[in-house]
Amino acid sequence: MQDIAHNLTIIHQRINRACDKAGRSPEDIRLLLATKTVSEEKLRFAVRQGETLLGENKVQDGMKMAAQLTDLQPEWHFIGHLQTNKIKDVLKWATCIQSVDRRDLIEKLDQRLQFEGRRMDILLQVNTSYESSKFGAAPEQAPELARLIQQYPTLNLKGLMTIGLFSAETEQVRKCFRLLKTIQSDIQQQSGIEAPVLSMGMSGDLETAIEEGTTLLRVGTAIFGQRIYPDSHYWNESEKPVTGQS
Repeated sequence: MQDIAHNLTIIHQRINRACDKAGRSPEDIRLLLATKTVSEEKLRFAVRQGETLLGENKVQDGMKMAAQLTDLQPEWHFIGHLQTNKIKDVLKWATCIQSVDRRDLIEKLDQRLQFEGRRMDILLQVNTSYESSKFGAAPEQAPELARLIQQYPTLNLKGLMTIGLFSAETEQVRKCFRLLKTIQSDIQQQSGIEAPVLSMGMSGDLETAIEEGTTLLRVGTAIFGQRIYPDSHYWNESEKPVTGQS
């Protein structure tokens, strides 16, 4: 557990230094802990250190862990690819879905939320790297989808999310984050839609994301260490399947 405490200190130091360099306030940036495969014990420790925003990219795992941590009352976001047949379950525990990326998901979310008589915060996920291995709406489609979301009173569009290019070339990663910021500005100018949240930046690229305007960082590996995912043969950060986690 001391490793987690140390890693959290390092992450906040990185955030503070990057904010100082960019002329931003750390208070304007939220840190989300990506929880995939992390044990209840480790998450409890992290929450007790003051980290109250958690993100899970598997619906059933999120539902299970949210139930186990009910006494601590953390805020839960869903950050993975959402299949429409999982909507009912994800609504049981998530307060925000960061991975809304297509028309049929928007429509079916609205139908279920109408049935439950409630609203849900969402982020529009955009595939700013144009990689076929990644989920997310094409950048050219994002403004149209944002306008569509606005037609549904059950959906509260809070902002945009993207996963930067997995690359050692910082400027290539920066292009992804800068594109998301441009899309955000276009949506506001063209449609008057306020979508202030920019969820971008993970363990390896959070400094670049801060420089480019992120308001929400998704960090897992730099806090909990490298994890072996039981549903694949992937062993390290650069090779694992691309979803919404860190």
